[in-house]
Amino acid sequence: MSARIIDGKAIAQKVLEEARAGAARLRERGIEPGLAVVLVGEDPASQVYVRNKVLKAAEAGILSFEHRLSTTTSEADVLALIDELNRRDDVHGILVQLPLPRHIDEQKIIEAIRYDKDVDGFHALNAGALQQGRPALVACTPWGCLRLLKETLGNLDGKHAVVVGRSNIVGKPMAALLLRENCAVTIVHSRVPDAAALARQADIVVAAVGRPRLVDAHWIKPGATVIDVGINRIEENGKSRLVGDVDFEQVKNIAAAITPVPGGVGPMTIACLMQNTVSAATAQHAIY
Repeated sequence: MSARIIDGKAIAQKVLEEARAGAARLRERGIEPGLAVVLVGEDPASQVYVRNKVLKAAEAGILSFEHRLSTTTSEADVLALIDELNRRDDVHGILVQLPLPRHIDEQKIIEAIRYDKDVDGFHALNAGALQQGRPALVACTPWGCLRLLKETLGNLDGKHAVVVGRSNIVGKPMAALLLRENCAVTIVHSRVPDAAALARQADIVVAAVGRPRLVDAHWIKPGATVIDVGINRIEENGKSRLVGDVDFEQVKNIAAAITPVPGGVGPMTIACLMQNTVSAATAQHAIY
């Protein structure tokens, strides 16, 4: 029996509606939530991501401020721009599109953003607060994954979740969010022997490693819920296409529910970014 396909676009639209309602409540108080987006360089994928974020900001009733810088922009100039945005009262969220050109230290840029304007949720203070179970701006992709899981499964108490990948952007915050939901959590990665055997024990598998179709049928317990974070472009039969970290065609015949690529996690990331911007504006104006 084929798995239920989790409709990330539909659930993302619900999150976007929630963000729009929050933005409207702020405007009733005379506050226009504002998001600054910084793009350094000409990376085509980054340009698409930035354009989509600006469009969704408008849809959510959030002002956007675009800053497009050349590939040769110095690290010092990027830091100066962030300092300016940190001090602006009309900017409540700051997003620097990654990856950055090689001559710029990504971590230094991330840490320069005011933690309460860090709508990507990458700043050490936000990451640390999440690990401690304290309020924080949460990284958008794992937060979106959690929302997909809760919309699909409801209460996650006691479920065994395996997170495939240990990145700071997805794997680690995903594990922290699942712990917060009272799951038993296992993280597997390239140094773990027989990661597939551990994954086969899980009620929930979240794959986030950037390896096309790594997670196949042998990784999945019948009836598990599978969230595929991967977005990989491959050449197949003479055509370019996007695939996830999960072998969708194999796994859909074993799992109870699965996200597609595209149309699964991707839309949730941008919707959660809008929700984070509204939350940041609300907190900065001490509205509780």
